[in-house]
Formats: sequence, C-alpha cells, structure tokens
Amino acid sequence: MPSTTGGQKFARILVGVDDSEDAQLAFRYAIREARQSNARLIIVSIMEHDDMNIYQALSKDYVHGERKELAEHIEKYRQLALRAGVKEVDTVIDEGDPGETIVKRVIPATKADLLIVGSLSKTGVRKYFGSQAAYMAKYSPISVMIVR
Repeated sequence: MPSTTGGQKFARILVGVDDSEDAQLAFRYAIREARQSNARLIIVSIMEHDDMNIYQALSKDYVHGERKELAEHIEKYRQLALRAGVKEVDTVIDEGDPGETIVKRVIPATKADLLIVGSLSKTGVRKYFGSQAAYMAKYSPISVMIVR
C-alpha cells in the first residue's frame, strides 16, 4: 500500500544522504516511510567538485578513488535499509551541485515521487544537502520532505 504522506500516495522515495546528523534523520525517516508504504527507496549521494582542488579535479585517479569510496559508503546505507525491512532499495551516485543535480537529473532518471532531505548544512566535504534543501524544495518537480 503506497504512502499517504499529506494525502498523496508515494511509490518511489528518493533520499539524499551524507554523514550529517540531519541527513541521518532523513534517512531513518525515509526507511520508515518506505517500509510502511511498501515503496521503493532510492538513496542518492552527490560528489561535489567544489570540494576538490584543481589538481584533484584533473586527476582521474583521485576522482575514481573518491567515487569508489562513495559507492562503498552508499552501499552501507543500502544494506541498512534492506535489514530494516525495505524490500526494494536502489542507489544513485552523481556529480555536481547537489540541489541542481538532484532536481534536474536524478529525479527524472529515477522517476521518484517524493524527495526526503535533511535541513541543515555541514561545512567542508559533508555539506552535500542541507544548504541545498531550500533550492530543492523550490525547484523540485515532486513533493519534498525536509527533515529537521
């Protein structure tokens, strides 16, 4: 039975993750929502180029290493969701500005109908989502749940 958050039914829930406390809360909320509604959970993380210096950005080995590390990390989230009882869990890794990438590429590609993100930003490498939450809420073509 699909979720009925706010009276609307959701079948494909997209959740943005990083290691911030807010993103962890959003992830836990998304697991509950997906489990209760028998929805597919899609976990996304975005590699930001802003966090790389010019030498790192030009090094394919560096970018490949970062992406491999992120893929291993996001797989841990996938396993947690499966162990928590979510039946269908996909993962997506993309590169770019998190808000714009999720709104313009990830949502259309995954056909998600609900986006769940944390509200606060982190500094440095883990500022993936929070500062982007307002952008995603404003420009997303689907419903957005911002978890505090």
